[in-house]
Amino acid sequence: MIKRKLEELFIKILMILATILVVGSFFLIVGTIFSKGLPYMTWDMITKIPGGGFYIGKEGGVLNAIIGSLYVAGGATVSGLIISIPVAIFINMYLSGKNFITDVLRTVFDVLFGIPSIVYGAFGFLIMVYFGLRASLLGGIIAVTLLVIPLLVRTLDEVIRTVPGELRDAALSLGSTRWETAKVVLRQIRPGIFTAILLSFGRGIGDVASVLFTAGFSDNIPTSLHEPAATLPLAIFFQLGSPVEEVQGRAYASALILTIVVLIITVLSEILIKKFSKHKI
Repeated sequence: MIKRKLEELFIKILMILATILVVGSFFLIVGTIFSKGLPYMTWDMITKIPGGGFYIGKEGGVLNAIIGSLYVAGGATVSGLIISIPVAIFINMYLSGKNFITDVLRTVFDVLFGIPSIVYGAFGFLIMVYFGLRASLLGGIIAVTLLVIPLLVRTLDEVIRTVPGELRDAALSLGSTRWETAKVVLRQIRPGIFTAILLSFGRGIGDVASVLFTAGFSDNIPTSLHEPAATLPLAIFFQLGSPVEEVQGRAYASALILTIVVLIITVLSEILIKKFSKHKI
């Protein structure tokens, strides 16, 4: 009995320490960003594009990078969903009885999920070279789409697997086709779809390696898919590389803006998840 209590106490202490480590790391990172970025946060940072000499401490802001990040991450998330939802449905609704094939496909997407983002950037760059595309917003969207597809597929796959099998059987027994049954399942997993959107958008907007060679960089807001686009991670990277203290401070302000954008998306997603969860069976 004493051994069991000591074992439980030891595990409990480990869990408490792990929780403190994770939560402490979160507050340390966010606290550093706020403490170093808030003094340099101005209205111009949010509402203006870089002016002449911005990277040596003169006037301007990162509006171009904010809009570019939203364009790239938003476009990639939408494109990824268009591809990932049919894949997840096919794995669960049409290959449900073929365990070997589904296991292989899930393993493939797990491997793709673990591939570094720079590899997706390099592959996206090869696609651009093959089709004669230059560094542009379209190139960035292509690279980030490739990056988030494995995440979306595996997330949607796991969410679909939580739907009770009896619901699918009931729909099929009433004469529904597999596609009609899939639509019933999709209505049940809408909260999970929003979670997948949040995860993919968060990864897309915060990634720098995949857009380094594909999206390019511009001090202007892109007006077409064929123009280069700045992103916040790239803007932070370039500003931190400056020897000017003012510019380095603006890098932390840019990181603060990125954190706030992700926070807003997270809150909106939670609201939508709660709203649509009310209509589940």
